[in-house]
Amino acid sequence: MNDASPPFPQLLPGAPESSVLLHVPHASRVIPAAVRSGIVLDDAALERELDHITDAYTDRVAELAAERSTVRPWRFVNRLSRLVVDPERFPDEREEMLAVGMGAVYTRTTHREVLRPADREGLPLDGSGRSLVDDYFRPYAAAMTDAVTDRLAAVGRVVVVDVHSYPTERLPYELHGDGPRPPVCLGTDPFHTPADLLAAAEEAFAGFGGTGVDSPFGGAYVPLKYYGHDPRVSALMIEIRRDVYMAEPGGAPGPGVDALAEALARLVDMLAGG
Repeated sequence: MNDASPPFPQLLPGAPESSVLLHVPHASRVIPAAVRSGIVLDDAALERELDHITDAYTDRVAELAAERSTVRPWRFVNRLSRLVVDPERFPDEREEMLAVGMGAVYTRTTHREVLRPADREGLPLDGSGRSLVDDYFRPYAAAMTDAVTDRLAAVGRVVVVDVHSYPTERLPYELHGDGPRPPVCLGTDPFHTPADLLAAAEEAFAGFGGTGVDSPFGGAYVPLKYYGHDPRVSALMIEIRRDVYMAEPGGAPGPGVDALAEALARLVDMLAGG
C-alpha cells in the first residue's frame, strides 16, 4: 500500500514518430505513508476500498499493447493511487463529483463512507486538500501537459487514449450508473473525439461482445491548456468492465488481459496510420 519514493508520474517513451499517448491514471494501489495518515479507514477497510476503486491491471494492458503495436505508443502512468489525488478531476471542482466526496481529493469511499473528514463544501476538514493538490495534482497535470506538448512539437498531433476499468455491478458512488454496462465503454468528448476515432475503437474492441458509448462513464481526458479549442489533440476513454479480464473485486487477472492488450494494440496501430 505504501511506497517511500514511487515514480510519480511516469512517462514511458514510445516511438519518436508516434502520436498516441496511452494514459493510465487509476491502476496503482500505492499510498505514501504521509497521505495514509489522513485517511480514517483501518488497514483492512482501506484494502477493501482499494479493491473497488483501483482500475487493476490496466497498466499491464497498456504495457502489453505497447509491446505488440507496430508503432510503439507513449505511455503516461500514474504510480500512485487515486486515493491520493484523482488527476482527472478539477482541483476547484464544485459539481456533482465533489457532492459525493470525489473531487480532486476524495473524502468519501465508493460506498459513500468517510475516507477523510470533510467540511460542508466536501473538502478535507484538516486543510490537507490544498497540500495534496499542490504536491500531487498540479505536478501531475503539468507533466501530462508537457507530454502532450512534446508530441505536438514532434508530430503535430496527439491522440490521448485513457485506459480505465469499471465494476460489473454499480457501486453506490456512481451518479449515472443506471444505464448500460457494456463489456467495453467508450468515453467521448464532443470537441476532442472525432467520429473516425470512435469508429476505430468500436472496430478494435468489437470482439468483446459489444461496445457502448458514455455509459456508465463518459468523457475523455485532455489537459486544460488544450481543452475545448485545439483540434490537434483528440481523446477517447476506454472503460473495460472488470469481469472481462479479472476476478472482482481486486482479484487475479485472467486471459482477458491478453485479449484486451491485442485489441488496444490494434487501435494504436489504426491511430498511428492516421
